Amino acid sequence: MKAQTVNFDQLIARGCGIDVHKSLIVATIKGEGLKEETRSYDGFTESLEQLRDWLKEHRVTHVAMESTGVYWKPVYNILEEDFEVILVNARHIKNVPGHKTDKKDSKWIAKLLLCGLLKGSFIPPKGIRELRDLTRYKRKIINQIASEKNRIQKILEDANIKLSSVISDMSGAVATKIIKALIEGEEDVDELVKFRHGKMRCTKEELAASLRGRLSAHHRFMLQTIKESISEKDRLIARLNEQIDKMLQENQLELDAKLLETIPGVGKDGAAYILAEIGNDMDRFPNEQHLASWAGMSPGSNESAGKKKSSRTTHGDKYLKSMLTQFAWAATRTKNTYLRSKYESLVGRRGKKKALVAIGHKILIAAYFILKDKTTYKELGAEYLESRKKDRQIQHYLDKLRELGVELDKEKVA
Repeated sequence: MKAQTVNFDQLIARGCGIDVHKSLIVATIKGEGLKEETRSYDGFTESLEQLRDWLKEHRVTHVAMESTGVYWKPVYNILEEDFEVILVNARHIKNVPGHKTDKKDSKWIAKLLLCGLLKGSFIPPKGIRELRDLTRYKRKIINQIASEKNRIQKILEDANIKLSSVISDMSGAVATKIIKALIEGEEDVDELVKFRHGKMRCTKEELAASLRGRLSAHHRFMLQTIKESISEKDRLIARLNEQIDKMLQENQLELDAKLLETIPGVGKDGAAYILAEIGNDMDRFPNEQHLASWAGMSPGSNESAGKKKSSRTTHGDKYLKSMLTQFAWAATRTKNTYLRSKYESLVGRRGKKKALVAIGHKILIAAYFILKDKTTYKELGAEYLESRKKDRQIQHYLDKLRELGVELDKEKVA
């Protein structure tokens, strides 16, 4: 029996499918009035410019390629000004296993492109991409500082100094002064205890007992080196903050950042992080649910044979997802806010992690409408959920009474 060939309607006149690798770019052109042709290029700029000129010569209008690591970026930089470039998730365009070559992949991408079956990934403008580089690098440096502070605690433990057992904040003023004195060679425990203030929970005796250890010259050298590393990274963060503020001003994002700061738990740094990941043009997203799905902050759909399976959150922007969880945690520490009351209503039955993801979802939805409508965050208040619950309960009991033949006016009951 002869296999049937399925023909799809062609929606794009002339297109190009590109299979991207580190040192090899395979491109296939296809469309009306074109003879299907495949060419290979290397990853250098001169070769990519030859690819651009070849596509322009054949009046190609659309280009599609996989989002392979960072290797798509040089190709995108050369082609974005002259063509409509569609960046596609590699999972969405997998070819048949066992029939996979670079040329076949590029032809398959070109075929899907002409039929309009490819859904492009969100690529922000150049200014937003540059801001994203700054904010992501800043987060890397902050994580490195946290690692260095953990190393200080490990060095002290190795020296039999149990300072972290009696002081909750190892980055606080008291711990910082004590560690500095230890580095400078102070060995008298009575002198070190003088840094204690009256608000500390531990007693002088407990603090003194925690400081009696065996701090060697090697330990002092390590502590001094780590402290210098932290100071250097603090200076780097200050430079990054200046450049981030400059980029916000150059891209006219200062007003948007101020509006996002009004969301509980976000703050100045959080506003810059959000803008760097999603930009300020919400027209790129069809609706708020689409944005939440793109960010990986909404449940996935997994149903087969009428049975719903795991609906864990989808893969999304891992940077934005982690930040929204941090914002959610900060929002739960605010007083008399809707987000905190929502968290408290969820955490008992859903657990902390799922409750934080739900609050992060709320923050992202709020950011969507704030950027879309250019307005500040509207605080509903801690009593909002209770008032909604009361209204639902009243309606529930009224419905029950009607079933029993009793008619009551809801306004009079309320």
